[in-house]
Amino acid sequence: MQENIKKVENIESNIGNWRKRLIFRSWHRGMKEMDLLLGKFSDQYVQSFTEKQLGAFEDVLSINDPDLYKMYLKQREPTEEQNSDVLTQFLGYTLPISK
Repeated sequence: MQENIKKVENIESNIGNWRKRLIFRSWHRGMKEMDLLLGKFSDQYVQSFTEKQLGAFEDVLSINDPDLYKMYLKQREPTEEQNSDVLTQFLGYTLPISK
């Protein structure tokens, strides 16, 4: 029983670390516009993503900044291979307005 609890805790810890890495990568892209868009998006959604969605978000982060930014601006369509629910969610994301 204790061994199973430790396995679950280890899995949760690994997923928690994965979430932290994805959020960090989102904020440190190299293109300021993408840092802001992906950083704010990840802050809002990554904690609630399932493992499958985390994998899909990792795929989104593998798209280079200029291409992803063009997709966000609707100047370019994602390829069939790039397309996912998480990418669609990001492409529809609007930055919150600060007051």
